[in-house]
Amino acid sequence: MAIRTIRLPDVGEGVTEAEVAEILVKPGDLVREDDPIAAVMTDKATVEITSAYSGKVIWIGGEVGKTLAIGSDLIRIEDDTAAGLEKEPQVAPAAEPAAAAQSVTPVESAMETTPSPIPDVDTSTRKAASAPQPMQHNSAIPPRAEGASVLASPAVRQRARDGGIDLRQVSGSGPAGRITHADLDALFQQAGQGGGAATSSLRSQPESVETVKLAGLRRMIARRMSEANASIPHITVVEEVDVTEIEALRVKLNETRGDRPKLTLLPLIAATLVKAKRSHPKIFARYDDEADEVHYSSALHIGIATMTEGGLMVPVLRNVQLLDLFEVAAEIGRLSEACRTNKAKREDLSGSTITITSLGPLGAIATTPIINKPEVAILGINRMAVRPSWNGTAFVPRTMMNISASFDHRVIDGWDAAVFVQTMKALLETPAMIFMKD
Repeated sequence: MAIRTIRLPDVGEGVTEAEVAEILVKPGDLVREDDPIAAVMTDKATVEITSAYSGKVIWIGGEVGKTLAIGSDLIRIEDDTAAGLEKEPQVAPAAEPAAAAQSVTPVESAMETTPSPIPDVDTSTRKAASAPQPMQHNSAIPPRAEGASVLASPAVRQRARDGGIDLRQVSGSGPAGRITHADLDALFQQAGQGGGAATSSLRSQPESVETVKLAGLRRMIARRMSEANASIPHITVVEEVDVTEIEALRVKLNETRGDRPKLTLLPLIAATLVKAKRSHPKIFARYDDEADEVHYSSALHIGIATMTEGGLMVPVLRNVQLLDLFEVAAEIGRLSEACRTNKAKREDLSGSTITITSLGPLGAIATTPIINKPEVAILGINRMAVRPSWNGTAFVPRTMMNISASFDHRVIDGWDAAVFVQTMKALLETPAMIFMKD
C-alpha cells in the first residue's frame, strides 16, 4: 500500500500561510476520497480541506492553532484504493468514553446548562469547590415575596452569601425587622456550625483555573484588533440623533412588505451612507500604509460586523448603491447566515470601504468602535431610547439614538469627520432627503 501525503493547498491569491482551525480526523481513522479532514483559516476566510485519497490516516502534521506554510505536509494516508474500504462504522474504544462527551454544544444550550468541571481537577477537589447549598433551618417565618426588600447591612449580606443563607427566609430581630449578626449566629448554631468556621473553610478552598489558548477566529480577531489599535490614530465623534421619523418609516415599510424580508434599521443606515458618500467621498477609502496610498472606489461596499459562535466576523455587502432597501435586507440576512454556519466565501469577507457595527438592543449610550483596517472610518449604531425633547414650546417624546463614528486621523481631518457626522444626522432626522435625487 502506498503512503499518500495531503499538503496544505493554495487557499487564496497572495496567501502564503494559514492557521489550522480544526482537525476532523485522527490517526487510525478510515477516510474516503472527498471526506472533510481539516479546516484552515486565513485572514480572509475559513477553508475546508478534503481528502484526495481513500485509506487510513497514519500521521497528522498540524495541531489546532498552528500556522503552516502553503504546501506544507498536513496529513498522510495509507492508500487503500485498491483494496477498498469497509463501510462498517467505527466503534470508539471502551477505554475512551470521554471522547464522546466532548461534542460541541450550541451556545443556546450551553447557556441553559451548568458548565462541566475542569477535567484536570480531581473528584475530591470538585466537591470541595462546589458552592454551599442554602442552609435549611426550622423557621415558622413565611418567606418574603419575590422582590421584597430585605433590611441588612453589607457585612451581614456577605456573611449570609458565604454561608449559603437565603435572607428572605430569615426573621430580623433589629429595628423594622432588620437582620443582624446575632440572627445569623442563631441560625449557624441551630445548624450545628459556626459562622466563622464556615467562612474560614470557604476561604481555604482550592482555586481552579482554566487556561484556554486563543486559536482560530478568536486569535485572528485579537491580532487584527491589536494591529488596528496600535497603527491607527483614532478620532471618535459621537452625536445624538432624533430617529423618530426614520423609525416610523421603517415600521410603515414593514407593514406593506408582503413576502419581502423584514427591515431592520441597518438597510436604512446603508441607504444613508450611499447618500452621504456623494458629498464625502474621502470617508469611504482604504489606506495602504505600507505603500502610503489611499484608494477611493466609485462603489460602496459596506462591512457588517456580525457576531458568531467563534467570534466577530465582518461580511461585506457589495455595491450597496445598486440595491433597494429590501435587497439590502435580504443580502444582510444571507451574509449573516453564511458567517454563523461557517460557509462564507473569501469574496464575502473582504473589500469593504466602511463598516457598520451595532449591538442592537444591547447597545450602550455611546461606543468608540475600532476601525476595520485598511478602511479609514467605521460607524457605530447605539441603543435607541424614547426621551423628552424640547420643541420650542413643550417637551415631547422622541426616539433618540447616538451614533459613534471613528476615523483614521492620518487620512481624515477632524473637520471632515465632524461635517460627515452632521450630514448623517441631518439625513437620519429627515429621511425623505435620503431618497431625493441630487
